[in-house]
Amino acid sequence: MARTIRWGILGCGKIAHKFANDLKLVEDASLVAVAARDEARAKAFAEQFGAATFFTTYEALVTSPEVDVIYIATPHGLHHEHALLCLKHGKAVLCEKAFTLNSRQAKEVIEIAHARKVFIMEAFWTKFLPQYQKVTEIIQSGKLGPIKWIQADFGFNPEPPVAPRLTSPLLGGGALLDIGIYPVFLAQSLLGMPTDIQATATLYDTGVDEQCSMLMKFSSGAIATLSATLSAHTPVEAVIAGTEGRLLLKNRFHNAISKLEIAMGKDAPEPIEVYREDGYGYQFEARHVGECLRKGLTESPVMTHQDTLQQMQTLDRIRAILGIHYPVD
Repeated sequence: MARTIRWGILGCGKIAHKFANDLKLVEDASLVAVAARDEARAKAFAEQFGAATFFTTYEALVTSPEVDVIYIATPHGLHHEHALLCLKHGKAVLCEKAFTLNSRQAKEVIEIAHARKVFIMEAFWTKFLPQYQKVTEIIQSGKLGPIKWIQADFGFNPEPPVAPRLTSPLLGGGALLDIGIYPVFLAQSLLGMPTDIQATATLYDTGVDEQCSMLMKFSSGAIATLSATLSAHTPVEAVIAGTEGRLLLKNRFHNAISKLEIAMGKDAPEPIEVYREDGYGYQFEARHVGECLRKGLTESPVMTHQDTLQQMQTLDRIRAILGIHYPVD
């Protein structure tokens, strides 16, 4: 029987609820402790998901001897601080995206993880989902021919009052880092680092982007058109087109409910069967982290540190073009 990986969750917001729900589906994993600065929230979260302990300080969580790995679920403006806190106390980390606010912060966190020989991975759950695995399998088979064009969007219109994390520069607000990261990830994970980027945006009064669009060119000659908006509900779909055929990732392309279709030449799209499980889909990345920890790894071979650094570098380039700056830049 495999060693049980004991999880702690830092931050008890919406995404933490989804992760905790899916952790129940992971074999040889248990949620042992959670932490939130609001005692009522921490207690309610622990009771809902069966955690034995709840803390009202993050320091108490990271010093708990009962915890092997911590899932950081706070707003990304706080990820740098919280990741360093975990690493300082030797706790393995699964950190929500965006990993940090910029590539400088990401580099610092990863260098400290290396120095301390502690596992850390960006929680880019999409890369571990069955439909993404199927996409990469089809592309690598050559069936579509060389990939020439990718289109992806992500947009929603938040109900008022709009959460400060979406509009505050201090919290890394804006469409790009909150949801635009998904289209950027899809293009870059399949095509590599862009050689040229053009971008435009409309900004909130706070100076962060309400919506943005990017046009990217890659060394292969492929082009990606990507967009994100916090002012409208969009299809949240993606198209990956090669010389011979194309893949369509239907709503919502980044998560476990997405439906996958393939069309060859001018043919009509046909559905592709994809493995499904209950839950939101966070269990796949959690399983992977458990496997890495049991092997004694300090870096995921799937979502590598280089993947995270290059993604943050591209996001930095886009923000520079758009004139979006955070206080930590």
